Amino acid sequence: MKKQLPALLAALLITGVITLVMFVTSANALLNNNGSDNSSSTTSNSNTAVLTSASQDQINQLQTRVNEYAQREQQYQQREQQYQQALQADQQKLQHASDQVLQIKQLLFELQARGLIQVQGNGTIMITGRSGN
Repeated sequence: MKKQLPALLAALLITGVITLVMFVTSANALLNNNGSDNSSSTTSNSNTAVLTSASQDQINQLQTRVNEYAQREQQYQQREQQYQQALQADQQKLQHASDQVLQIKQLLFELQARGLIQVQGNGTIMITGRSGN
């Protein structure tokens, strides 16, 4: 119960502050003399023409930049495709090398099983020259 009273007071205080800010903002907007009126419409039209020209320049610049980014994206996609192809070629080479290592292991195992070689504990291979058959 002791914690609920300060929480309620804080909520009421925050609500009051927000209400006050909204009221001040509304009153400022209502009493603001800087709004547009009909007497400034000709000035507004000339300003609009200048702004339209400036806006068109900005639109052209932004369109140019978008085109540059599109070209860059296309270059990146081509580069990614090249990398994917290189990666695929490397994976094929790795698979081929793994197959060769497997074949060599099988050959060494067969030679050892037939008594033609002996693999020492330190990894050296000694050729015995006698067949197990």
